[in-house]
Amino acid sequence: MDYAYKLIDSPVGQLTLVARGDRLAAILWENDRAGRVRLGEMVQDDERAVLVKAAAQLVEYFAGNRNEFDVPLDFDGTDFQKQVWAALLTIPYGQTRTYLQIARQLGNEKAVRAVGAANGRNPISIIAPCHRVIGAGGELTGFAGGLHAKKLLLAIEGISTEGRDAGQSIDPRRKAQHRRIEDPNQLPLL
Repeated sequence: MDYAYKLIDSPVGQLTLVARGDRLAAILWENDRAGRVRLGEMVQDDERAVLVKAAAQLVEYFAGNRNEFDVPLDFDGTDFQKQVWAALLTIPYGQTRTYLQIARQLGNEKAVRAVGAANGRNPISIIAPCHRVIGAGGELTGFAGGLHAKKLLLAIEGISTEGRDAGQSIDPRRKAQHRRIEDPNQLPLL
């Protein structure tokens, strides 16, 4: 079965919505890594109903007027990847989960790295909210759309990303110490 696509502009760059039949199969980023999501031959079809519906719902999401999607999805991957992607769909709007929490949800806390790998290959970003998955210390981790896109998506959902750069913990004591050191009007901590 051939794939159809539609391009849309968004606050996180141009997105390519891809359908297989009457289901959404992928949302690709403007600078997506080649081969991250494997698809067949694609033809442009701006009128395919599922693509029009997905585009409209994404516009509402970016405007802050939608927190759930009801587009039919078509995940193509291994059984484990499909389990991870299904778990992503259970993360409520405005909340985050860690890779460990997802692994535990799947019944295997030793599968943290495999969860991370599957998360990175999520073909239907935003709708299957891989942006809501963060590191164990609260830090932002890699994201196919780039960390700037992840921060924006989380901000749309009301999740603060201050101090959450890759590899950077958000321990509030650390942030407070950092502010004190930079403030010349405060005495240093002893």
